[in-house]
Amino acid sequence: MACENCPMRRRFEQWPKSLIGRIWFWHTSWCPGWKRWISSLDPAEREALLSRIRALRDKS
Repeated sequence: MACENCPMRRRFEQWPKSLIGRIWFWHTSWCPGWKRWISSLDPAEREALLSRIRALRDKS
């Protein structure tokens, strides 16, 4: 399954504080597939995505 279309990632984007969302975020710290996919993006797209993920994570 591609990270771009991952159902767990979509869950995180909808409900970042949910258990599934938090598990998805945690797994991105060690998942080789995520690291490979995120590094394959062009730098501007990667930074925009990571900024959006950080903002969702920090959202109250």
